[in-house]
Amino acid sequence: MIVRHLDDITGTEADVETENWRSKRIVLAKDKVGFSVHETVLKAGTVNKFWYANHIEAVFIVSGEGEITDLGTGETHQLRPGSLYLLNDHDKHELRPKTEMRTVCVFNPPVTGREVHDENGVYPLIVEED
Repeated sequence: MIVRHLDDITGTEADVETENWRSKRIVLAKDKVGFSVHETVLKAGTVNKFWYANHIEAVFIVSGEGEITDLGTGETHQLRPGSLYLLNDHDKHELRPKTEMRTVCVFNPPVTGREVHDENGVYPLIVEED
C-alpha cells in the first residue's frame, strides 16, 4: 500500500511549477501501477495549449471554473467543479481557467515526473527503467 499527502510532495522534484500552472505528481511511473496521478492548479486568466500525443489524460475539476476548446473541432466546453474531461483521442486542446482551477489528473501511460511540455504542448514518452 502507498499512502502519500500533498505536503509530502511540496518542494520535491515531483512538485513542478511553470508560469501558468503547478503540478504535484503524487503517483508516478516508478510506483509501477500503470497510471500516474497529479494535482494540478492552473492560474486564472492563463491560456494553456496542450497535446498529449503519447498519453491519455483524464482531468477532474475539484474547484474553479474555466473552459476547454478541442482544437481539432473548435468545440468549447464550460468547466466547473464536478466536470471531467477525457482526452481519449490524444486531443489537441486549449484550457482557459477563468478562476484558479484545482484539478486531479490521471495519465496513461504513467509519467515519470521528468517530462516537460515541448513547443507543441506534448510530453515525450519516457519509460521508467526497472
